[in-house]
Amino acid sequence: MTEPRDLALEALYEADQRELSETTADLPHKAARLVAGVLAHLEELDAEIDAASEHWRVARMPVVDRAILRLGLYELRYEPETPVAVVVSEAVRLAKTFSTEKSGAFVNGVLAALADQKRG
Repeated sequence: MTEPRDLALEALYEADQRELSETTADLPHKAARLVAGVLAHLEELDAEIDAASEHWRVARMPVVDRAILRLGLYELRYEPETPVAVVVSEAVRLAKTFSTEKSGAFVNGVLAALADQKRG
């Protein structure tokens, strides 16, 4: 069974590539909720990621890394029942699985910095 975060990441990647605003059809409830939440708060999430990521603007990040950071930050801000450590470790897992080993370290650093700020 595919994890909801994996499905959400795939949907967010597709939405970014095709400039779609809604891609939750046929997704399980949790994945659809995550995707809808990220898309609803996209500008805010991108502004926070821009502020926290040194030398990298969101627009210049690899699409997968950008989607992972958006998903992780959304969970940090709007899914308070999910522990910070779980959000960060899942984001790093996604980066290592779908991007590169270096992406895992990058995602960890950015989300750790964002997690240190007031949560949601």
